[in-house]
Amino acid sequence: MKVYDGSQTNGTKKSAPERIKVGIAEYKVTTDAAILTTSGLGSCIGVALYDESSGAAGLVHVMLPTAEDVEGGASAKFADTGVETLVDALEQAGADIASVQAKIAGGSDMLDFSENGSSIGSRNAKQVRATLDEYDIPIIGEDIGGDHGRSIQLKADSGDLVVKSANTESTTL
Repeated sequence: MKVYDGSQTNGTKKSAPERIKVGIAEYKVTTDAAILTTSGLGSCIGVALYDESSGAAGLVHVMLPTAEDVEGGASAKFADTGVETLVDALEQAGADIASVQAKIAGGSDMLDFSENGSSIGSRNAKQVRATLDEYDIPIIGEDIGGDHGRSIQLKADSGDLVVKSANTESTTL
């Protein structure tokens, strides 16, 4: 019996795009038709950058607003230096920063222990926006805030960002 599962086209088998996991305080860049994924976005923010002209795409999973807040740690751990590092890596991969667009997700207020009334999630979002603005990179889609976690997938061939959360259906930005 022949099974039709969508993996065959004209007698040739389609290969699934490579899935590249981006951990907390990490970033990855690709120029292939890969899918960059990260999960565990509570107060953390996933910043997806895409340059259609070069086909370069990148994703960073930032935890804290600025590197000056904490000594040590990877540059991708912080919203300011994480975005800067990702932009540099995209340029090295052939991206034209003038045509890069951003999509962001995360920044929830899941556990707010702040004394000044400003949660880590909202401070992360503010810093991500400020750093992207320094590079004149427009944010063309976002799923920020709330009180729920998220997982995201950046489809590098199209720039689509699929956001999955526990309390809503998946959305594509």
